[in-house]
Amino acid sequence: MADFKYLTIAEARQSLDQREVSSVELTQACLDRINQVEDRVKSFVTLTPDLALQQAEEADRLISSGAAGPLTGIPVQVKDVMCTQGIRTTCSSRMLENFVPVYDATAVGKLLEQGIVLLGKGNMDEFAMGSSTENSAFFPTHNPWNLERVPGGSSGGPAASVAAGEALFSLGSDTGGSIRQPASFCGVVGLKPTYGLVSRFGLVAFASSLDQIGPVTKDVADCALVLNAIAGHDPRDATSLPLDKKDYTAALGSGVEGLRLGVPEEYFVEGMEDGTRGAVEAAIEILRGMGANVKPVSLPTTKNALACYYIIAPSECSANLARYDGVKYGYSYQDADNMWEDLEKTRQHGFGPEVRRRIMLGTYALSTGYYDAYYLKAQQVRTLIREDFARVFQEVDALVAPVSPTVAFALGEKTSDPVQMYLSDVCTLPPNIAGLPSMSVPCGFDQGLPVGLQLIGPHLSEETLLRVAYAYQQETDWHLATPEL
Repeated sequence: MADFKYLTIAEARQSLDQREVSSVELTQACLDRINQVEDRVKSFVTLTPDLALQQAEEADRLISSGAAGPLTGIPVQVKDVMCTQGIRTTCSSRMLENFVPVYDATAVGKLLEQGIVLLGKGNMDEFAMGSSTENSAFFPTHNPWNLERVPGGSSGGPAASVAAGEALFSLGSDTGGSIRQPASFCGVVGLKPTYGLVSRFGLVAFASSLDQIGPVTKDVADCALVLNAIAGHDPRDATSLPLDKKDYTAALGSGVEGLRLGVPEEYFVEGMEDGTRGAVEAAIEILRGMGANVKPVSLPTTKNALACYYIIAPSECSANLARYDGVKYGYSYQDADNMWEDLEKTRQHGFGPEVRRRIMLGTYALSTGYYDAYYLKAQQVRTLIREDFARVFQEVDALVAPVSPTVAFALGEKTSDPVQMYLSDVCTLPPNIAGLPSMSVPCGFDQGLPVGLQLIGPHLSEETLLRVAYAYQQETDWHLATPEL
């Protein structure tokens, strides 16, 4: 069988439509690849090979009948924070280790309506809380470029599966960088859409005002195709924006001539690795050479984003995770002397250390006497961060910046120092706080590891970000590099 593992969606679509390959063959090739590398990469929490082959057979019937959509027959992994009917959804937590939803998340349902093939569920930091996928209750995921390094987090499984050629694309979620940072670390494309563009219905909540579902793909054209499928209004999500559907592939060939791109000086933080800085600066010069008008800009409240995020996100997590009490579903401790002790032990044993840490931080920030000093003040800072972006976007069409101050770090390097781990997200947090779209595009290598270029735009500017990213990929070939496994 031909080697299909690094096909893009567009290439696979052409081969499927021209009957050069069947969806069953493509799916089997992915399953073979998973069997070949998964014991080293560990990107899947749950595999669904029988379902995948069944869905592939149905996809082949749709293709034969001429009823195929852009994603029909394409094998995909979904981060294990999105509900999948009849398939366990663990959030990589002991708390939900045996939880099997009775419905699909809206984003997953939209993919299934197009006839995708679900290979399984992707590993992650527990309840999406982490930057390395080392907080999974089951096992850490390894970076396909260097198995001794982290893949990033919390969508480490989705990014690693695409980079390793196990899936043609994946769905991740991004609360403070959880799509973009793993995409950067693994050398793939990741997009966090505008807050409200993609339904959060069926996404297990971490921080409801920050979470957003988005694609992880091999290139920018694929990213636009997946966004076409998952974007759109959903009445079941109160935060979903009432917008008409768009074709995000339409703007891809427009180039960057005349576009105004800002370079925020605050994103080139102290301690940034020289190789990462060099790769990002070289990418910016390429965009300048392509005709973009590049200028320095300032976002002074960026320095407060990390502190702001680590009040708002834990506060919302404290409220959202209060539902896991062992009564209706999930892990339940049964050996205590009374109900209250059962509840306490359920949460003690069901949640891992990082989740417990954030619950306690959030509960403290929301407690009587501290609410005004912490949570209310963080919301006021959030407003200032939004105003900073609004002011800058009067001058420029998009921002270009690093995704992370470093390349992928070693497994175990930061697990004992939560503050150093949190600093991994310093460049990705502000767009979440402001609800803005942002994406990571491969732009080079340092120490043999991928570096990502971050693009940030005003609300609902996904077309502009995809346009810039696509134009950049036409001038470079970083996205074509693949790891040796």
